[in-house]
Amino acid sequence: MNKSMQNGFTLIELIVVIVILGILAATALPRFIDLSTDARNSAAQGVAGSIASGTSINFAARSAGNAAGVAVNAANVCTAAILQPFVTGVALVAVAPANDQEFQIGGAGDCSGANVSVTCTVTPRGAGVTPANATVICAR
Repeated sequence: MNKSMQNGFTLIELIVVIVILGILAATALPRFIDLSTDARNSAAQGVAGSIASGTSINFAARSAGNAAGVAVNAANVCTAAILQPFVTGVALVAVAPANDQEFQIGGAGDCSGANVSVTCTVTPRGAGVTPANATVICAR
C-alpha cells in the first residue's frame, strides 16, 4: 500500500494566512502609528500636576513660616516667570511652544485678592492637543 503523507501546508492555506495577517495589520496598525497627540496630552497633564503639587508644597512651607517658600500673590500668577520654579526639565512659555520640552502657560489667575487658589492652563505643542488645568495654590 502506498500512503502519501502531507508534509507541510498547501499553497491555499499559506495564502489564506497571509490575507488574514494583512487584514489584521491594516486594521490595527493605524492605531499605533501616531500616538504623539496622546503623549503630548499626557505630558501636559504631568506638568500641570507638577505645578499643582509644587505650589501646594510651597503654600505649606509659607504657612509654616519657612523662609524658603516663595510668595505667590501676584495679580496674574499664570505666567512662566512665577510658575517656572515649580517644574523641572521643561520650559513654561507665554507663546506657542516650539518643541516638546516647552509648554504654554495661560489663564487669568488672580492671587492678589482673597483667592486661595486659581486655575491655570498648560498647553503642549501640536495640533489637536487638549490643555490641562493646573490648580495653583496662592501663598502670601
